Amino acid sequence: MDRGDLELMQAIRGHGSLAGAALALGVVPSVITKRLGALETQLGQRLFERTTRRLSLTTEGEALCQHADGLLDRFAALEAELAERQNALSGTLRLAATFGFGRRWVGPALAAFQALHPALQVELQLTEQLPDLGAEGYDGAIWLWSVQNRHASDWVTRRIARNQRVLAASPAYLQRHGLPADLPALAAHDCLVARENGSAQPRPFDLWTLRHARDGSTARIRVQGALASNSGEMVRDWCLDGRGIMLRSLWDIAPQLASGELVRVLPQYTMPEADIHWVAPWRPKTPRRVRLLIDFLVEAFRAEPWKREAPARPKPRRATA
Repeated sequence: MDRGDLELMQAIRGHGSLAGAALALGVVPSVITKRLGALETQLGQRLFERTTRRLSLTTEGEALCQHADGLLDRFAALEAELAERQNALSGTLRLAATFGFGRRWVGPALAAFQALHPALQVELQLTEQLPDLGAEGYDGAIWLWSVQNRHASDWVTRRIARNQRVLAASPAYLQRHGLPADLPALAAHDCLVARENGSAQPRPFDLWTLRHARDGSTARIRVQGALASNSGEMVRDWCLDGRGIMLRSLWDIAPQLASGELVRVLPQYTMPEADIHWVAPWRPKTPRRVRLLIDFLVEAFRAEPWKREAPARPKPRRATA
């Protein structure tokens, strides 16, 4: 007995006639009669009582149909599982991201993606210098700028999320030094410089380029201050401690702005080219696991989740002189 025999029994029972079963299975009635006769001979049991007016299951036929239902359901479940396994993502995703955004946001997103695809391996390299993605075997990077100049023809990019870098300071600092009235006034303030690498082009870290939100004009201002670090988190902590004004991404400080621990300075200005991008070497065909990852990241960051975080409870901070 094979699967086709079980489906034959279901069809005859379900349609109540050999002709109806033949129509459902796409064969002529004589084929159904022949197959049913062969099955009854094989089993040595009569499965249906047949008269000119009526077709009904025998006790043996009823028992067979009951088992057939369960067996065919298990066949269908097995086929679905095998199809799912065939379509399951597998292999390795090798990715790069900056330390701050990578640890805070990319890492959890990748863990969630891998949980959806257990056969997938994910390797995340946190770095402040964008690697030579093609030469070093990376599938791509989640980075805070888009590809410019010589890389534009070799790499592909897609914006994953909008982001702004804004000027911010603690209330304690502003109480002591006041708000700068305009961009040139920043030069007289203590500014905290993040000496992080990884931008599209080398640039002086103390030369801040800012864009006006209303008219789109840009201006450059050279800042100064006693504190600088290659760690954006360190700069943020100094700022929270009242040591100066910093230029920092909203993904990192949105909760502190919402809680009042930090205050926007010159809020009409932001740093251009601060959006979060997928950056990858160009290839003729992108693997399915990479395509699905990009779509997943776009959806995960579409609403800028850092803006939805519950504000941290302000902690008492001693003002520094």
